[in-house]
Amino acid sequence: MKQHFLKTIAGLLLAAALPLQAQAQEWSPTKPVRIIVPIVGSTNDVLARLVAPKLQEALGQTVIVENKPGAGGNLGADIVAKAPPDGHTLLIGYNGPMAINVSLFDKMPYDPVKDLQPITLVVTAPQYLTAHPQAPFNTVAELVAYAKANPTRLSYGSVAVGSASHLTMEMLKLASGASITHVPYKGAAPALTDLVAGNIQLAFLVPGNVQQFVKDGRLKLIASSGTKRFESTPNVPTMIESGYADFNAVSWIGFLTTAGTPRAAVDRYHREITRIVQTPEIRDRLRAMEFDLVASTPEFFGEWIRSEIPRWGKVIKATGAKAE
Repeated sequence: MKQHFLKTIAGLLLAAALPLQAQAQEWSPTKPVRIIVPIVGSTNDVLARLVAPKLQEALGQTVIVENKPGAGGNLGADIVAKAPPDGHTLLIGYNGPMAINVSLFDKMPYDPVKDLQPITLVVTAPQYLTAHPQAPFNTVAELVAYAKANPTRLSYGSVAVGSASHLTMEMLKLASGASITHVPYKGAAPALTDLVAGNIQLAFLVPGNVQQFVKDGRLKLIASSGTKRFESTPNVPTMIESGYADFNAVSWIGFLTTAGTPRAAVDRYHREITRIVQTPEIRDRLRAMEFDLVASTPEFFGEWIRSEIPRWGKVIKATGAKAE
């Protein structure tokens, strides 16, 4: 009886100690955390700066957002790919440096699948086909007709070579046979500046980049690139409704870190980031920018990236697009 009693007491003490032990073993950063955003002035940057202060609060460690643009996002992504795998460097990853550039560039400084560890796919978003308000067309059909009649008159901007905004327009050019000149920028801000000024006439951009300009009458919307209309703009048709049956181009943003980072660190970031983006404050901000909140597992995000590489690769091969 005495031995049974002692074993029972020992079991209870062990059970009580397990939560404390798990808490003690929970990974935490030991120095400032860097979030690398491989582009300037975009919704990628907005997402990073929404999450950073909340993440800093949760981790009890300084979290710094750094913009490292260049080479279609490759420069910033490569910084994270080559960082020490200790959980102190994160990447805001999106279509370009994670899926598109594999086919767009002849040589990549990193392998997005092997050298980077997914944490969570946070959001996805269709894009708006956006035009300067004085452009002489209001529908996709009118745009294509004008471009064919005036093959050197129209130009479009993109946030970077190899970005979704670049290749989505190339998809339209391929499908329609229209001639529209590409003008790549380093981020959404300079592209928007030239679009509003009329220096370029078109761009595919995510809603968060263009909403205010549309409200002010400085830009107009022609169509959207998803499978359904945006709730906020029910009068703007999709590209599918505009006669392009298979046209579906979605931008996406997620968090990654360096491959080889301890799973405990990945799990901690996954838990904190998915919790943060689902809080009412952040969720409402994302919805206001018309993002679809995903907040996936690391495994789901990894599979997503692997499926996106060949999907965009087909567009690149068909159009002959190459990094400039």
